[in-house]
Amino acid sequence: MTFTLDQFRLDGKVAIVTGAGARKNSIGEAYAQGLASAGASIVVADLDKTGAERVAHNLNEMGHDAIGVGVDITDPTSAADMAKAAKAKYGGVDILVNNAALMVEIERVKTIDLSLDIWNRVMSVNLTGALNCCQAVVPMMRERGGGKIVNQVSGGAFPPSAVYGISKLALVGLTTTLARELGPDKINVNAIAPGMTDSEAGLALTPEGSAFRSMLASLCALRAQGSTTELVGALCLLCSSAGSWISGQVLHVDGGWIIRP
Repeated sequence: MTFTLDQFRLDGKVAIVTGAGARKNSIGEAYAQGLASAGASIVVADLDKTGAERVAHNLNEMGHDAIGVGVDITDPTSAADMAKAAKAKYGGVDILVNNAALMVEIERVKTIDLSLDIWNRVMSVNLTGALNCCQAVVPMMRERGGGKIVNQVSGGAFPPSAVYGISKLALVGLTTTLARELGPDKINVNAIAPGMTDSEAGLALTPEGSAFRSMLASLCALRAQGSTTELVGALCLLCSSAGSWISGQVLHVDGGWIIRP
């Protein structure tokens, strides 16, 4: 088969992007815009339904096709309702981007001192929430002959130094496990591990002048901070037929922070 740039197109595909409506300049919003620009219809999903509808409205104003839905990914019934909304509007789901997560909301204490309530909440959102969404959409992907799942992990998981990183490393384990299990169904499962971005959440966590920024600048092969849109190319690869032979992988998009053979 001869390669063409058309293999990156997503015309006729339906994509759910979770965590795409709560904050301005978010990675989730950039993902939704990128997939829409490639031709996909977008279900913008967020705990903040108003925010999800705002992002969907903006996409529609740009000539794309999108709806906004509210979802609590920690609730399997809510995740199932999200998938049903996608099916009712577009006939099914081809792409799931598990982007929703807790990060800046997490209390900054040593893990040994962390309350189990916070631990369980982080795992419920960052790990179990992704599984709930996968379980909600995989039957639809099977009906459509395959699909693409992309989980959002983090450079902060390699290695983890707090509960956030631990939850994201566990999500890597879910990614590789599902890649094996769903491969026979022609469902690719991969992950993207971003570095530090200029998103609202990223800037809140690592403001200008912070010690972490200085440390990261000394480690990165290229540069320590990227824009949210610089993650979109990797996502389009993993969601399109251009990446049809890729599964079970973590793609680091971080300016050369985490360098792995």
